[in-house]
Amino acid sequence: MKLARYGPPGQERPAVVQGEQLIDVSAFGQDFGPDFFANNGPARLATWLAANPQAAQPVSLVSAVRLGPPVKNPGKLICIGLNYVDHARETGAKIPAEPIIFFKATSAIVGPNDDLVIPKNSQKTDWEVELAVVIGQKASYVTEADALNHVAGYMLHNDYSEREFQLERGGQWVKGKSCDTFAPLGPFLATPNELADVQQLPMWLTVNGQTKQNGNTSNMIFGVKFLVSYLSQFMSLHPGDIISTGTPAGVGLGFNPPQYLHPGDVVELGIEGLGRSRQVAKAWAG
Repeated sequence: MKLARYGPPGQERPAVVQGEQLIDVSAFGQDFGPDFFANNGPARLATWLAANPQAAQPVSLVSAVRLGPPVKNPGKLICIGLNYVDHARETGAKIPAEPIIFFKATSAIVGPNDDLVIPKNSQKTDWEVELAVVIGQKASYVTEADALNHVAGYMLHNDYSEREFQLERGGQWVKGKSCDTFAPLGPFLATPNELADVQQLPMWLTVNGQTKQNGNTSNMIFGVKFLVSYLSQFMSLHPGDIISTGTPAGVGLGFNPPQYLHPGDVVELGIEGLGRSRQVAKAWAG
């Protein structure tokens, strides 16, 4: 099942993607937030749709509406840094012995095709295509063997970063990661049965039509099962929480000289089985 939310910001309605069609499931009575996932929402929704075929009427082509983030009001957005060997090398960093963890403010979350707003005084806004994992059941001290039983699904994420804020202003990475519009999610959440192997997904990103990133989730240093288990040793993961699992080589910081985004640039990205998204960079206007 592919879960999406559509409509104006703050007024999104829950929907299911079937082919190119968007099917409104507002009549199910629950949006795709933490309570939905905590109570086995995807399975309940599938049962409801089977029993209510009249509700499964397309309302629009997916491409004809604004899509919002597939998950409503996630409690945490946890990111993993330097989780691909090629990306660590391009930044000059050591290969991490354990996952590098940082948080991204949930206020950065927007829809997959919403504009990217380059922050005030930014000179080094950068891109990062990433696989995002959505927690379905509370995870606390779970084993790797049990980890995927706590996953509701997967999404596409562009982990935008302001490199000066992140690396040159002291403190933690969070302030270079959390600017408004820096976390476009979607176009949809794919439940695990939609993917043959989450660790074998091609991923890509272009800027103005030029390929910058071309990777595969098989090249993660720490895979999804390990990350869910590892994080659960330090904090409880709750339904609706999101883990963004890192990016392959090809970020702007890694070029010589570095390449960063400017107003008017168009960023497009995708992961096999998880769709694609598109953001147009705009200048901050207050």
